[in-house]
Amino acid sequence: MRRRGAIKSVSSQRGVTLLVGMVMLLLITVLVLASYHLGRNNIEIVGNAQQRAEGLAAAQQIIEEAFTSPLLTTSPGTIFPKPCTGFGANTLCYDVNGDAKDDVVVQITPVPKCVKAQPIPTTSLNLLDPNDQQCTVGINQQCFGVGGQCGVSNCANTVWDIRAIAQNLDASGTAAAAQGATAVVNQGITVRVGTNEVATSCP
Repeated sequence: MRRRGAIKSVSSQRGVTLLVGMVMLLLITVLVLASYHLGRNNIEIVGNAQQRAEGLAAAQQIIEEAFTSPLLTTSPGTIFPKPCTGFGANTLCYDVNGDAKDDVVVQITPVPKCVKAQPIPTTSLNLLDPNDQQCTVGINQQCFGVGGQCGVSNCANTVWDIRAIAQNLDASGTAAAAQGATAVVNQGITVRVGTNEVATSCP
C-alpha cells in the first residue's frame, strides 16, 4: 500500500511539473515576441526620425539654393534651370545617403512670393563693404556728409516667403513614395535688389 501511494504521488508531481514547465515556456515565448515587436517598432521610429531629419536638411538646402539663385526675383516660378527628372518646376532631388542614387525630392510650393520691398537708406550702408558700395553709384555724395540730407540708395531689401516640401522617392526614383516621412520648411528670406528692379521683382 505504501508503495502504491508513493507511485501516485510521484506521477501527480510529474503532471504538475509538466504543467508549470509549459506555463513557463508560454511566458518566455510571450516575452520574446514582445521584445521582438518592441525592438522592431523602435527601429521603425528611429528610421522615420532619420528620414525626417534628412528631409528637413534637404528642404533647408533647396531654400539656400533658391536664395542664391538670380532667378528667384526674376522668375520665381522656374528658379532651377534643371528640375528633378520626372517632376515639375522648382524641384530638386538629393542623394542623402551617398549611394549615388537620389533618395529625396524637394519641391518649392507654392511659387515663392515677395511680401515686402523696402528701399535701403544711404545711412544704413557700410561704405567699406563692396556690396554696399554698389548701392551708392550715381547718388549725391553729399548725403554722406555731416548735416547733409540723406535719401535712399540704389538698393532695396525684398522679403520672400518660401515653402519647401521634402518627400522620399519611390524605388523608381521618378515619383514620391506613398509612405514615409514628409518634412515641410517655411521660411522668410531677404534678397537685395536694385531699386529699379523692385517693380518687376516685388510687384
